Amino acid sequence: MFKKTTLKNDLRIVTVPDRRSRAVTVLVLVGTGSKYEKKETSGISHLLEHLLFKGTKKKPCSVDVVEPLDRVGGVYNAFTSEECTGYYAKVGTKHFNLALDVISDIYLNSKLDSKEIKKEKGVIIEEINMYQDHPASYVQVLWNKTLYGDQPAGWDVAGTKEGVLRISRQEILDYMKNQYVASNTVVCIAGDIPKETQVINKIKKYFSKIKTKESQDKPLVVENQISPQCLLHQKQTDQTHFCLGVRGYNIFHPQRYTQEVLAVLLGGMMSSRLFVKIREELGLAYYIKAISSSDTDTGCLVAQTGVDNGKVEKAISAILKEYKKISQKPVSLKELKKAKDNLKGKMALLLETSDAQASFYSLQEILQKKTLTPEEIYDKISKVTSQDVFKIAQDIFKPEKLNLAIIGPFKDKSKFQKLLKI
Repeated sequence: MFKKTTLKNDLRIVTVPDRRSRAVTVLVLVGTGSKYEKKETSGISHLLEHLLFKGTKKKPCSVDVVEPLDRVGGVYNAFTSEECTGYYAKVGTKHFNLALDVISDIYLNSKLDSKEIKKEKGVIIEEINMYQDHPASYVQVLWNKTLYGDQPAGWDVAGTKEGVLRISRQEILDYMKNQYVASNTVVCIAGDIPKETQVINKIKKYFSKIKTKESQDKPLVVENQISPQCLLHQKQTDQTHFCLGVRGYNIFHPQRYTQEVLAVLLGGMMSSRLFVKIREELGLAYYIKAISSSDTDTGCLVAQTGVDNGKVEKAISAILKEYKKISQKPVSLKELKKAKDNLKGKMALLLETSDAQASFYSLQEILQKKTLTPEEIYDKISKVTSQDVFKIAQDIFKPEKLNLAIIGPFKDKSKFQKLLKI
C-alpha cells in the first residue's frame, strides 16, 4: 500500500513498497510542462529536462552524472509532457542510495552551463527533425495543434527549432526558479525500498534546500470549436497517417473512465470495432488504435492509423461510421464486459514494475492531488454501464466536435473536410 508524506516545506513524498520486486525506482516529478510556457519560451520545459543531465556542482559533466548508474546497470531517463516533467532512475535494491543521490543532485544542483545549453539546443533540433520525419509520431503533434491552435495546449512540447534557439540561459534559470519548488514537486520511491522512516529521512536530507515559493499556474485553455476542423500537413510520403477524433473529458470529469472504456471498445484491442473493420474486414491499415487522453483541463478520444495514399477517404469514412454506430445503439453487455476486463487486465500487467508504479502514483498526486489505488480504479471501471457508454458516445460524437489531423502528399484539404460528418 502506498503512503503519502507531506513535509513542512510542502514537498510531497510517495512511497510504494513492493517486497516482490528486486528493484527500486526513484522518480522526481514537477508539475510543469509545455502548457505552462509563454510563446517566446515555448519548448523551455523540454530543454530544461535535457539540461539537468549535463552536469552538477559536484559532477561537472554528463559522464560524471550517468556513469555511476551505468556501472550498476541502472535504467534512467527523463520526460516532459504538457503538464509535468519527470526524472527517474531504476536500480537493483542495494543501489537505492545511488539512485536517490543522482536524481536529487540533478534536480537541485544542475549547473546549466552556457556551453552545454548551446550544444543541447542542437540535440533538440535533431530530435524535432527526427519526429517530423516520422509521420506516425508527428501526426500526434498536429492533433494537439488541430484541437487547440496557437495556445500552449496546441504547441509542440519540444517547441519550434527557431524558438528553442532563442531561449536564453537567464530565461531557463528564471523558469526553473519559479516552477521547480517544493510545493510543485513529488518524490516517489517504489519497489523494494528500505524502511519508510529511513526513506523519508534521506529525502528530507537531500531536499532540505529546495525552494519553497509558490509556483506559477498555467493559462486557461480556450476551447471554442463550433464546426469540424481539419489540419493538413503536406509531405511526400508512401503512406498517409491521420488522427481522427473528438474533444472529450478531462481527468476530473465523472465520466472519465467511461471514456476510457469507449476507447477500448473502439480501438484498444485486436477484437475492437475499428481493428476488425479497418484491418481485418477492409484491409486498409497495418495499425489502427483508439486512445482516450485526459489532462487536468482537456480531454479527447482519437483514432490513429496509416493507410495507402489512395485509400484515405475510405478509411476516414469507415472510422466515422463506427463512431456513428456506437452512438446510435448501446453496446451489448458481453462486449462491454470484454472492454472493461481488458482495461483492468492491462493495468494490472503494467503495474508489475517499480517504475510503472512510481509513475502511476506520482502522476495522480501531481495532477489531481488525490491518489486512487488500482483496486479503486478497477471498481470505477466495473461500474461503467452500457448506458453510460451510450450517453457519452452521443455527447462527444457530434459534427461540431470532430477534428482531423493528416500528413500526406496532398495540397488541398477540402475533400477531407467534406467527410467530417456523423
